[in-house]
Amino acid sequence: MFARTRAIPTGRLDYLAFMTPGILAQSVLFTGIFYGIGIIWEKDLGIVHKMLVSPAFRASLVLGKAATAGVRGAIQAVVIYLIAALLHVGLDLRPAAIAGVLVAVAIGGAIFSTFSLVVACLVKTRERFMGIGQVLTMPLFFASNAIYPVQIMPRWLQVISRVNPLTYLVDLLRGLMVRGGVVELGVAHDVVVLLAVLVGLVALAARLYPTVAR
Repeated sequence: MFARTRAIPTGRLDYLAFMTPGILAQSVLFTGIFYGIGIIWEKDLGIVHKMLVSPAFRASLVLGKAATAGVRGAIQAVVIYLIAALLHVGLDLRPAAIAGVLVAVAIGGAIFSTFSLVVACLVKTRERFMGIGQVLTMPLFFASNAIYPVQIMPRWLQVISRVNPLTYLVDLLRGLMVRGGVVELGVAHDVVVLLAVLVGLVALAARLYPTVAR
């Protein structure tokens, strides 16, 4: 009999269980990062101009789009749960844990869609936006703890991962989604960081939103 070895240290979790929250976070990232292209289409169709002359606060327009992305993220979570169950991943199916995952995914979806909106406000064309979106997705994914622990990264990559919001989303999901998972940075710490990033991005997007119509 050969001894069971692990190429990547994942603590008490097998690698499939370790990676499952990262796959969910990846789905949220990849969907959210291209969400901003919608505002470019709205600009070309004249919808943005109509919204800007409405009495609605700019922040409320941004939050509405972020909330939509959050709902999509929750749908993705359901799909990932079903696939993980078919693969016999040890999921934590307690109602509180599932509710926590859905909230975390909604916040993550809101963050990356708002970031995407900021990029769209700056570049203003579909071609530039798609190019930048493709450039950003993989570095954000690989500079996180989605598929390997932060501890085995080179020191410079660890520094980058600490300013990457995806790292905090994955950390939170890993502690909530799978049995035996641990929130290494702390639930409160992850939530505070994610909410702080979201508030900052919403404020920035609300400020830049009117520039799309120019």
